[in-house]
Amino acid sequence: MTVERGALLRFMTLYAALFSAFGFASPFLPAFLAERGLSPEELGFVLGASTALRLVCGPVAGHLADRIQAFRAELAVCAIVAATAALLYLAAHGFWTVMAVSLLQAAALAPLVPLADALSLAHARPRQNTGGFEYGRVRGVGSAAFVAGTLLAGQAVGGYGLSAIMWLSATALLTILIAAPFVPPFPENAARDKPNGEIPRRPWLTLLRQRAFVRVTLVAALVLGSHAMYDTFAVIRWTRAGVSPTTVGVLWAESVAAEVLVFLFLGPRLLRVVTPTAALAVAASSGLMRWAVMAQTADVAALGLVQPLHGFTFALLHLASMRVITATVPSALAGTAQAVYGLVGVGGATAGLTILSGWLYARFGPTGFWAMALLCIAAFPVIWTLHRALSSQVRRPGLR
Repeated sequence: MTVERGALLRFMTLYAALFSAFGFASPFLPAFLAERGLSPEELGFVLGASTALRLVCGPVAGHLADRIQAFRAELAVCAIVAATAALLYLAAHGFWTVMAVSLLQAAALAPLVPLADALSLAHARPRQNTGGFEYGRVRGVGSAAFVAGTLLAGQAVGGYGLSAIMWLSATALLTILIAAPFVPPFPENAARDKPNGEIPRRPWLTLLRQRAFVRVTLVAALVLGSHAMYDTFAVIRWTRAGVSPTTVGVLWAESVAAEVLVFLFLGPRLLRVVTPTAALAVAASSGLMRWAVMAQTADVAALGLVQPLHGFTFALLHLASMRVITATVPSALAGTAQAVYGLVGVGGATAGLTILSGWLYARFGPTGFWAMALLCIAAFPVIWTLHRALSSQVRRPGLR
């Protein structure tokens, strides 16, 4: 129990540093880049190019970690490069200089969450009454750290200007350098699922042949991708409907609080009594209800009732997806799987749907949220085929 608690605290420290770094910078990064002299068109191009580079660098870094089994070392190196890039931003002015720094940081930031998830999931317990800790606790601390980082950054920007976010972010990223060596290494028997412990020559092709992995990634792309219009236009929608800024803040905080609550407490308990596919169905149903209300009304009472569903549409879906991936994907592909799932599957879908959301909102206004609801409906047949795929496999720890 002492060893388990020690590992849990070390992973919590790692995730707190990692997600606070994102919380410090992410909400204010567009404004900071605009302050560097970028026009709106240049800003969009820089952010788009950075997103595209992440889709490439994440899986490559994950595959490298799988091959050389150096998850902690790679985390530390990427954190150093990302922190250096954050400080380089302070001296960067003009399009091409900012573009170069942005691409450098994007390449370094992309592997951080997939590598941390691969490490923590390797030590988390797959089900009740087994060794390890609850992954949800670690991820919940990350979500809470993101919120705390955002609040602190807001205060710092008000007092010291936008440059403060880069100093804060660099400090948090360097904390990863300190925390990474203290988390447990990836288990030595990580390749137990492969004969002779060998990594497949074509890991991405191997993943595509994993029916459960492909299906759970598609479900996540649909349900998590459906958040694209919410993330981009919810505040605009509420403000134009006359909702006060204070109330908007409360509504947003309500969804984040629900996310943390599900990660820390409700989600792990729910997954002890239902299958991961049932949890995915709950997440898709919650998304359908949430976007239907968003499409129909901006009434504060109605919004206040559906905002806690974010705990299911995001946190519960993530926990269930991680349960499926760790139980079905060979451990020798843990890093690659996390990168492909999070960056290519979910990240790529979200990027594309964000562009689509702009087109939908411009033409249909709030009723465009019905398109997001349709994405959640489209997830149900995929969840059913995933359930059948899991039922046809030999049961593994973590699947009921």
